Amino acid sequence: MTFALTDELTTSIISAMENQESDFLVDAQSGILVESTGGADDKRFYCLPEWDAPDGFAMREAFVARLHSPIAKDALQQVLHSGRGVFRNFRDVIKNYPEVDKRWHIFKRNAMSARINEWYDSLCEIWGLERLDHFSESDESLVHDDFSFAKYDSSADMDEILLNVSACFKDDDTLPGYVQNFMYDLWRGGFKSADSAGQAGFVCRSLSDDFAGCITASSFSASQEKVTVITCFFVTEQYRGLGIAAELLAMLTNECRSLGKKRIIMPKEFIPNAVEPLLLRTGFENQLWGYLMAL
Repeated sequence: MTFALTDELTTSIISAMENQESDFLVDAQSGILVESTGGADDKRFYCLPEWDAPDGFAMREAFVARLHSPIAKDALQQVLHSGRGVFRNFRDVIKNYPEVDKRWHIFKRNAMSARINEWYDSLCEIWGLERLDHFSESDESLVHDDFSFAKYDSSADMDEILLNVSACFKDDDTLPGYVQNFMYDLWRGGFKSADSAGQAGFVCRSLSDDFAGCITASSFSASQEKVTVITCFFVTEQYRGLGIAAELLAMLTNECRSLGKKRIIMPKEFIPNAVEPLLLRTGFENQLWGYLMAL
């Protein structure tokens, strides 16, 4: 007897796989899970995919390894290395980072669904049916579920940007304090000059209205109206690694194209090295003085 692997059944199986106290079977006749009493017969009642505590731990390790949010990653790594109550502590700690928590639940569902899909495909082979095409849920669009993006408004956003950029400069412990202050003052003067000439961009905020990041750019002069220079681009430490920087850059690029711009320039003076992979991946070329994208 065969059964269909519906979304509802997949959700039930995931829950049952995580339940280490009870055993469940798929009742092919009803298409639902039932608690195991007489065992599987591979005709009407089927065992669930194998899944144990080491599988759950490995899944959490894989998630944390690919996580780019520094604060959340450090906290979760400490949990994984704590040795006791790992699953419960992991659940408690990740709740402190709602955006990361949402990605964790999607990652977990995708990982466990992959195991379920392999199991179901093996049953399809036994039943003489074709294997199914499975598609995992993507989290790339979640950034717009978790954050709001708005066009840069100088009167409303400038002071907050200046405050947060100051903190970013002070994060660089490779430079003496007086050098950090000098670099910030130099950037601040250039940013205000560009703002007085008119600059555009986008600001990102969390759903609780916390400032999360921004990108701004300016033409600087009417004679070079086809060239846009990025004047500010950063994400606050708390929200790094969640796709905000990539989305801000994509939004600015699309805006520049719609305005007929031909080049985007990003000077190197104030751009951290960590941003380079994103720039190169999105079409910027590394030049001696900065990064250049042809639109």
